[in-house]
Amino acid sequence: MKITKIGHCCLVIKDQGKTVLTDPGIFSDGQNKITGIDIVLITHEHQDHLHIDSLKIILQNNPQAAVVTNSGVGKLLDKENIPYQLLEDGNKKMFDGLLIEAFGNEHANIYPSILKVQNTGYLISKRLYYPGDAFTMPGKQVEILALPVIGPWLHIAEAINFALAIRPKYAFPVHDGFLKFGGPFYNIPKGIIEPQGIKFIEPEKDQPTEF
Repeated sequence: MKITKIGHCCLVIKDQGKTVLTDPGIFSDGQNKITGIDIVLITHEHQDHLHIDSLKIILQNNPQAAVVTNSGVGKLLDKENIPYQLLEDGNKKMFDGLLIEAFGNEHANIYPSILKVQNTGYLISKRLYYPGDAFTMPGKQVEILALPVIGPWLHIAEAINFALAIRPKYAFPVHDGFLKFGGPFYNIPKGIIEPQGIKFIEPEKDQPTEF
């Protein structure tokens, strides 16, 4: 198995003669140039995991690619007339020798007033587990773990404990695009606290802010 990280949660996985692309989101655009993709695997509908315009480019460049995802994402794809195959919690599918198993059904909690979307984690070839935005235990041995490390829904202690509970042989960081692109991350606290009369300010780098 060969894994190339494009950015944030977008991975290119080559195994069993197949090429899988995960979560083409807004924090990377390298996915728009890749050819030879057989499967586009999407865990949930948030834009850092699913950028519709990018997905359309990917499918133009890879007309043979199958989109595999859950019902939540499927509703958005239906509006764009993008075909897909459902693979949800507790189910598995074989793609010409490549096994993909699905785990979980709910995005981790961000804040009580923010609606939880459907999230599905995927185990590829019984080796690589990519959980999306949740710490769903697969209940199976995992050799390689794509470990979310930064986000509005997680505490680093949770990430560490998740890895320790799964005990893979290898782990590597994903969901870390916020380190480079802070703005979308800041929209979450801003959207919650500003209606309560608290002004949320994003200081310009190296520029003084007067209060």
